[in-house]
Amino acid sequence: MITPDVTKKRIEKYLSEGKRFDERKPEEFRELVIETGVSKKAEGSARVKIGKTEVIVGVKLGLAEPYPDSPDKGNLMTTAELLPLSSSRIQLGRPGIDSIELGRVIDRGIRESKFIELEKLCIKEGEKVWNVFIDIYSINDDGNLLDAAGIGAVIALKQAYLPKYDEKEDKVTYEPTKNKIPLAKEITFPVTIHKVGNNFLVDPTKEEEDITKSRVTIGFNGKNISSMQKGKEGSLSVEEFGNALDIAEKAWTEVFKKIEKHL
Repeated sequence: MITPDVTKKRIEKYLSEGKRFDERKPEEFRELVIETGVSKKAEGSARVKIGKTEVIVGVKLGLAEPYPDSPDKGNLMTTAELLPLSSSRIQLGRPGIDSIELGRVIDRGIRESKFIELEKLCIKEGEKVWNVFIDIYSINDDGNLLDAAGIGAVIALKQAYLPKYDEKEDKVTYEPTKNKIPLAKEITFPVTIHKVGNNFLVDPTKEEEDITKSRVTIGFNGKNISSMQKGKEGSLSVEEFGNALDIAEKAWTEVFKKIEKHL
């Protein structure tokens, strides 16, 4: 069911008064719940719940040839699958534009932040490297899958270990080791700012997300911006973009406090 027009108008009116249906402030996230180690098959995994929105993220590693343009670096592949059980709007079949966009935005955020030290995942230059797979699955979609997936990816990577590799036998034994994936010290995860009417907010519910005119997903580590991805057809003025950045910084700081113990 698409959000009715009467509900859209009420949401916009409330926001113009600095209010939201669930009594949150525009820069406030819903309750955030995180669980790690949810998959026995993945080298690292996390379940992230933001309000009613829920995703599971798994990290797997395998051996592969390096990409031609980076022979001395490991590979990164990020995919997202929006499951029909997560929303009545999602149908079985080939990945749609939303799942493709979700995977690409999360991939870009991790890649541009250099959160994974890919050069340390090279086994033999030009021949063999570790391939890092990040798989995202939606369990329930009540808005803001982007941030839930981004937080889940970072936490799953922090939990992940390098499998045991026997160089003589050229064989990987998927046994837990103490060797973690080499990661940067700075923690980068996305915060997505949504423009609804003439107002900005973070962590929208599905109803709020439905009437978003424009959005910007910002990869941020508390100090520096490493990536930005605009979504929707609306535009932002320079002044509006400055306001969006201020809200993103405040929201990032509060979210970091909630997830810090899992990092």
